Amino acid sequence: MQRRIPRLAAGALAAAGVLALTACGSGFSGSSSSGSASGGLTSGKSALTVLIGSSGDAETAAVKSAVADWSSDSGTKATVQAASDLNQQLSQGFASGKPADVFYLGADTFANYAKQGSLLAYGDQLKNKDDFYDSLVTNFTYDKKLYCAPKDFSTLALEINTKLWDAAGLTDADVPTTWDQLKTVAQKLTKGKVTGLVTSNEYQRLGAFMVEAGGNLMNDDSTKATADTAANTQALTYVQDGLKSGWWKFTKDVGAGWGGEAFGKQQAAMTIEGNWITGAMKSDYPGVDYTVVKLPAGPSGEGTLQFTNCWGIAADSPNQAAAVKLVEQLTSKDDQLAFGKAFGVMPSIESAADGWKQEYPDYSAFIDSASFAKGVPTAAGATDVVTDLNSKLGSLKTADVAEVLGTAQKNLSALQG
Repeated sequence: MQRRIPRLAAGALAAAGVLALTACGSGFSGSSSSGSASGGLTSGKSALTVLIGSSGDAETAAVKSAVADWSSDSGTKATVQAASDLNQQLSQGFASGKPADVFYLGADTFANYAKQGSLLAYGDQLKNKDDFYDSLVTNFTYDKKLYCAPKDFSTLALEINTKLWDAAGLTDADVPTTWDQLKTVAQKLTKGKVTGLVTSNEYQRLGAFMVEAGGNLMNDDSTKATADTAANTQALTYVQDGLKSGWWKFTKDVGAGWGGEAFGKQQAAMTIEGNWITGAMKSDYPGVDYTVVKLPAGPSGEGTLQFTNCWGIAADSPNQAAAVKLVEQLTSKDDQLAFGKAFGVMPSIESAADGWKQEYPDYSAFIDSASFAKGVPTAAGATDVVTDLNSKLGSLKTADVAEVLGTAQKNLSALQG
């Protein structure tokens, strides 16, 4: 089994993957984004303000450098601020009528802002629109309009501890490609204080199995609740069987805060996380060798969940034209590959995929999963429903799967009015 794993810094998507979906604050501006519908954009000499939710110094420095380069070339001044609490500061900016011109925006919260009229729906005007992954475009489409450019993304993959794998007598030929094979190797890896597979109990991890069974909580454009389907029942029943058999445990049951911690402490021989795990392994568990492979296919084929952010532009921005030009530069191939090298994120445009894989060949499983990845629900209010679902999934081992999914179905259906 491959042992050499390049150590990338954790990307901005760590929060999207490790934390539960969070609800957006209230009190948005009543501004309309109708200007973008007719193609008209505000313009002027106003400097741009850029608000980001940074994973650390490396990300902040990389974004500041890219924005400074664009500013120098365009002649438009622009400043970057790393938010201490992005959602709170965005909400406060809109409420005051003085939002940042350009800002990070999560797929789980953008629909709330779009519904309130706080965002400029500029995506269809981008010159590089056709280069974004289709699934990412779907994530940021609301009312049939692409509101914002996907900034970057991550997918879930299977991380395997190579030392524990070898000790169990497993080889490259045993890398699981089906649910049955995952169960088999996890059983062999479960010994003493080590559990074969440890994950969080969140939909943001278990939902990958829903996708592999042919389901998800909502349809692709988050306009219809699909929680109580046979596919989702099959997925959660598979997880439940693993919990009952003992080859699968949740992080809370081993005293870990998330999958990366259980994996790093070698309580777990395998876990399921996105590429943000690489930064944690480098900084906290540098002595643990591991490899990354695609998640095993389910009854419906390959599947995984994706997590993404976009570059939002405020409907109230007095210099929308310059803001759109800035976003086009920040989502260009050169800038996205530079961001990947600086802080570990994957590019949101297909033309940059080969360059990213050449730089990080041992991480190809993450970006190779893009073609079958599905997004989390983006309907306004879905974050609260998912939070409620996660609280119930914590007791999945003894829960009534049909009841859990039925409640989620009822709550998600209510969002459509």
